[in-house]
Amino acid sequence: MAASNVLAATLKSLHRPGKPIIFTNVYDVLSARAVAALPSCKALATASYAVARANGTEDDDMDAQTNLRAVLPIAKVAAEFNKPFTVDIQDAYGEKLEEDVNKDTQKFYSQQEAVERIRRTLKVAESLGVKDFVVNARCDVLVHGGQLSEVLTRGKAYLAAGATSVFVWGGSQRGVSRDEVATMVKEFDGRLNVSMKLSPDGLNASQLSEIGVSRISIGPAIQFIAMDTYAKEAEKILTSV
Repeated sequence: MAASNVLAATLKSLHRPGKPIIFTNVYDVLSARAVAALPSCKALATASYAVARANGTEDDDMDAQTNLRAVLPIAKVAAEFNKPFTVDIQDAYGEKLEEDVNKDTQKFYSQQEAVERIRRTLKVAESLGVKDFVVNARCDVLVHGGQLSEVLTRGKAYLAAGATSVFVWGGSQRGVSRDEVATMVKEFDGRLNVSMKLSPDGLNASQLSEIGVSRISIGPAIQFIAMDTYAKEAEKILTSV
């Protein structure tokens, strides 16, 4: 196996239904180093929302150059710890990368177009010696008010095109229900990525594992906690005299 494909193959092998890879998404060198040093950390992943905030912009306004410039130092941390690394490419930047909603127009690509975009991504990766490149194909049907039936149809097509998993996001308000997760796990043979809420009313990692997902992420949740703690500690110092 080519050296450039070893970590990709490792990452792909960590997507196991019922024993999922869990990402506590990082956003800069400090957060990456803190997580990568943990023996329990199997791989690193960014959250584009958190990366954008750490670089003085918002997710919807962050361009590809800003994202890639920000994640290169994180990639060096991943290489230092010899751990796989996956990057959240927010909204796929229109024609440059692969996703099912056009960031600029907010219109869905047809299923056929979305499938071809996934195939092109994998073809480019293979040409660079990374035949096991992991594509976590995002499907935004639910957050745009669509039906689960379309999610299932699209998701199956994305997986057939070579995606390792399907990330179905319901948005911060709607979310995705337990029944919907269970249905998608069944229809996708477990190849589902769920964004886990760090709250008592959300499904925890153990519950999601029992349902059978293969990938769990948390987005910018820890960044929110970290910055809240940072502010509180600063306030203690600033008001101490």
